[in-house]
Amino acid sequence: MRDSIHKYFQVGTIQWMSYPRMDGLESLKKICADDYFDAIEVNVNKLGAYREEAKALLEQSHLKVCYGAQPSLLGPKLNPNDLDEEGRQKAEDTLKNCLDDAEYFGAKGIAFLSGKWQEETKEEAYRQLLKTTVNVCRYAASKGMMVELEVFDYDVDKASLIGPAPLAARFAADVRTLCPNFGLLVDLSHFPICHEKSADVIRTCRPYITHLHFGNAVADKDAEGYGDLHQRLGYPNSANDIPELLDYLKVLKEEGFFRADEPLVLSMEVSPTASESEEIILANTKRCLNRAWALLED
Repeated sequence: MRDSIHKYFQVGTIQWMSYPRMDGLESLKKICADDYFDAIEVNVNKLGAYREEAKALLEQSHLKVCYGAQPSLLGPKLNPNDLDEEGRQKAEDTLKNCLDDAEYFGAKGIAFLSGKWQEETKEEAYRQLLKTTVNVCRYAASKGMMVELEVFDYDVDKASLIGPAPLAARFAADVRTLCPNFGLLVDLSHFPICHEKSADVIRTCRPYITHLHFGNAVADKDAEGYGDLHQRLGYPNSANDIPELLDYLKVLKEEGFFRADEPLVLSMEVSPTASESEEIILANTKRCLNRAWALLED
């Protein structure tokens, strides 16, 4: 593409993924000072000890701030589709608290994920998730904020209810009938472990997609690093590299997601392994995105 990627997307990164080991305030400063990024995704777990300083840095940066509530559910193992009503309510209350934190840091919404499920109670879990999501969306609407559900794998790692693309689209349609401030977040790194391709997910979920991630995963259960571990693009025996990222961008272009007037956030969800450098893996991801963009035809 001759045009800059920044014309069509707000390129972002996920703070706790890019810098899992670095101090929260120090890593925030690095991202805020890096003009490659138009957006940042944060969570209070990384910034809670530095709330005022972090808020000031974000205000200075001119970055679009997004808030990821996923760690707030995954850490304490909260399930928004819990069949136990007390457990479901805890997840709902946590997500509402995340909206308060997001508002403090200047984000206009939150992203979250669904919980684990069992085949025999799938429809009941679906109804529980719908209840949680609608309640959280209504609370968000009172603040003028958005709620996004990230589509995860359903049988590999996170084993979330939502889930394959057709179920994600059905769920989004059900929520949207009641709450227009709801959307889906789709992530290239989850497609292989959902047994899907970019075209499957984007075309199926197209009316509801409001946020984008890209990254990598190992889909071969016999290979090292199997599951949703956010490896660098090109990691040994992994599913995604520049060709898959290019295909993702092609499908997004074909499906009308290149929106210069209202660019979506496109964040890299990539994390170093224990032996890898945070800085080098972030640079790797930028190079891959630059190359895929350069190969994309106008």
